[in-house]
Amino acid sequence: MISFIGRSVIQKIVTLFFVSVLSFLIIHLAPGEPSQVDPMNPKFTPEMVERFRQQFHLDKPLYVQYLLFYKDLFTGKTVSWKDNQSVLKKIWDRFLNSLPLFVVGTLLTWTLSFPVGIRAAIRRGSLFDQGSTFVAYFLISIPGFFFAYLLIILVVMHFQVPVIGMQTFGMGGSSPVHMIMDRIWHLLLPSILGATGGIAVLSRYVRSQMLEVGGQDYIRTARAKGLPPDDVNYQHALRNALLPFVTMFGLILPGLIGGSVIIESIFSWPGMGRMAYEAILARDYPVILTVNFISAVLVLIGTFISDLLYMVVDPRIRL
Repeated sequence: MISFIGRSVIQKIVTLFFVSVLSFLIIHLAPGEPSQVDPMNPKFTPEMVERFRQQFHLDKPLYVQYLLFYKDLFTGKTVSWKDNQSVLKKIWDRFLNSLPLFVVGTLLTWTLSFPVGIRAAIRRGSLFDQGSTFVAYFLISIPGFFFAYLLIILVVMHFQVPVIGMQTFGMGGSSPVHMIMDRIWHLLLPSILGATGGIAVLSRYVRSQMLEVGGQDYIRTARAKGLPPDDVNYQHALRNALLPFVTMFGLILPGLIGGSVIIESIFSWPGMGRMAYEAILARDYPVILTVNFISAVLVLIGTFISDLLYMVVDPRIRL
């Protein structure tokens, strides 16, 4: 176990280094640079452009820029080129905004997908199986932004309540209970919308895995021995069908920092997705690179957790 952890940590550090170099090169070698975001602005004189390049080390070689950037990142001195604010503070503030969406959406996805997929597999060909299949493919095929606008129109027209933003305008002087309920209401619709696609895809995947495992010899042997159907389905079939989902569960972590650009833009939710999108448009390299670096760290941590979980769910695997 200790040797595995040591090897895994070394491998992931090396991987993280190459990811950081590659992402840095891709962003800096792309056409244009931050000083050319608004070249037609008459206030942006050549002298100001040169001062900007010197202030943020854009006049230095790429390897020097790389070293200076990650030095500032690890010492907490990285600032946004757009508003000169601390990048880590901006990410932390937006992370706290995106966290409720991520938590509620993930809970809805994983708690609803498995019961639907398992029941559809157990009752293959039934009305429930056919209905869940139709709904799943419908949710997969419909564009997210179109579905979001339909839900907004439906809720606003029938309930006459606002759904845009994190809270209703003018709620500043309300009681804590009313403010909490207002936050929950504004959180509900984007969370449901963010979970619909995941529920549709994951439930189909659960169904296919249960059907595949259900045809194995040991499942037929368990049925032939006269075990109750629930024991066969949940103690034998489900446990072996869970193995592919261990990897998916470990890769949930990057969602903490990724956010959803479409959902956050439609609902005016100031989260991570909108911040990353705005940083790309403004060529705000420090924000883009920091978000990318943190995402890579979370992916590597997720894969490490997946390796450990494999050992728990499958006793045949030894690290």
